This record gives sequence, C-alpha cells and structure tokens, in this order.
Amino acid sequence: MAFCFNKDRAKFDEFLEFVEGKKNDKGAVMPVLQEAQRLFGYIPEEIVDFMALKLNKHSSEIYGVASFYSQFTFKPRGKHSICICLGTACYVKGADKLLDDFLKELNVAKGEATADGLFSIVETRCVGECALAPVVTVGDDVYDHVSESQVTEIINKYKE
Repeated sequence: MAFCFNKDRAKFDEFLEFVEGKKNDKGAVMPVLQEAQRLFGYIPEEIVDFMALKLNKHSSEIYGVASFYSQFTFKPRGKHSICICLGTACYVKGADKLLDDFLKELNVAKGEATADGLFSIVETRCVGECALAPVVTVGDDVYDHVSESQVTEIINKYKE
C-alpha cells in the first residue's frame, strides 16, 4: 500500500513521531486517534490508512473505533464549533429548532464547516446542564436558556 499525505507536513511529522512511540502499545488505536484529531482537527482518510499500516490493523477497525465516539470527525470542523445539545431536556425546550436556526443562519449543513472555515455546527447529547436548557456551547463558552433571538448574537460574537 502506498501512502501519500499532501496536507501539513509538520503536523504529519509530529503525528508520525507519536505513532512510532505508541505502535507497540496494547490499545494504541484510541490515543493515536485522539492525537490525530488534536493535530489535524479531524481524522483525514489518509491518516486512517497510515494508522492501519503502522498499527498493523485493518482500516475498518480504525473507522469502527473512530465512528463509535462522537469526539472524532472525518470532516474538517470550523474554527468555532457551535454545539447544540439535543439531550432530552434541551430537546423538549426547543433545541431542535435552535439547531435549524443556526444551520439556516450560517447556511451550512450538519457536520460541515462554513465556506470561510470559521464555523461548524455539531449536535451533541447532554452537556450536563439540563436545568439551563436549551444549552449551546462554543468552545468553552456555555450559553443557557438560548432562544431563537440569540442565534445571530452568538454567531456575531465569534466572527473575526
């Protein structure tokens, strides 16, 4: 299998060093996936193939682990990930409508980044703030009791 990665060579070199240090560890797939997500912001297809090669696993095993956990994504995220909680309390209080409002305001599909790479919308399940429902997070910032009228305000706070 030939391997080619034409994106950020410095990040790839850092990733290669990390993988070399973990490749013989039992259970290396999870920490290696976490490092890939940290470095690249998502899990590129080429990186899955590289991991499979270096960890002596099938690509399907790598995909299986990565697709099971919501912390991993196979598509680049925007600089600011807007996470809409769709846990029961938030959903009952209109989080599904908020999700639609954010998607419409940013003109983006679920899981995709905006054309300028600034935002992406992420559905999440329960952020543990049920009494504050509906809840939206952007990075470490938590917005509680979010209403439709706050959508544009929240987005504008992160525009550069």
